[in-house]
Amino acid sequence: MYSNRPNLMIGFHGCDESVRNSLVHNPDVVKISKESFDWLGHGFYLWENNYERALQWAEDKKKRGKIEKPSVIGVVYQLDRCLDFSDTFYINLITFYYNRMQEKSLRTKTDLPKNRNLPNDKHNDLIIRELDCSVIEYMHLKIAEEINADIQTNGFSLLSQFDTVRGIFTEGGPAFEGAGIQSKSHIQICIRNLNCIKGFFIPRHKN
Repeated sequence: MYSNRPNLMIGFHGCDESVRNSLVHNPDVVKISKESFDWLGHGFYLWENNYERALQWAEDKKKRGKIEKPSVIGVVYQLDRCLDFSDTFYINLITFYYNRMQEKSLRTKTDLPKNRNLPNDKHNDLIIRELDCSVIEYMHLKIAEEINADIQTNGFSLLSQFDTVRGIFTEGGPAFEGAGIQSKSHIQICIRNLNCIKGFFIPRHKN
């Protein structure tokens, strides 16, 4: 009942300037991420209402030699049917699918992926989140299978896929000595249904 979020929202996507310009001029051509370590599964990623964090991410990527000119593009979007990990219901749901995945792993005697730290990460933020990504994608797959089975049996299904995934993350170490606030805390959005994106814009600078 409360999973549908129709309101328009603003987010920011850190990228190379060439990607920003391409999205502005060709908004129907959107590249989604399909990395094995994506924190919220596969999709198009945004920082919820957080320009500075998006720019910081792009600048960090330049330091690693992945992009040439750090930039940020603004995104107007809807969450629609959202798998929101700030909501206890959906945390319990992903735990349910993890248990199913773990049971299968035990039956087939295969190892589950693991979340890992980057080398020299003093904060142990588990940046390489292959387990989380694998469980989320497993859940999406199983829901799709249940929908198809319902349609074949009944001609319809009361289930539906999630359009977006939302997660709140703390990382980067304390913002100041003794703080519970972390320096890189943020809300991340993964858009799976690209129709949730209503448009792109180049953010203006404050006067």
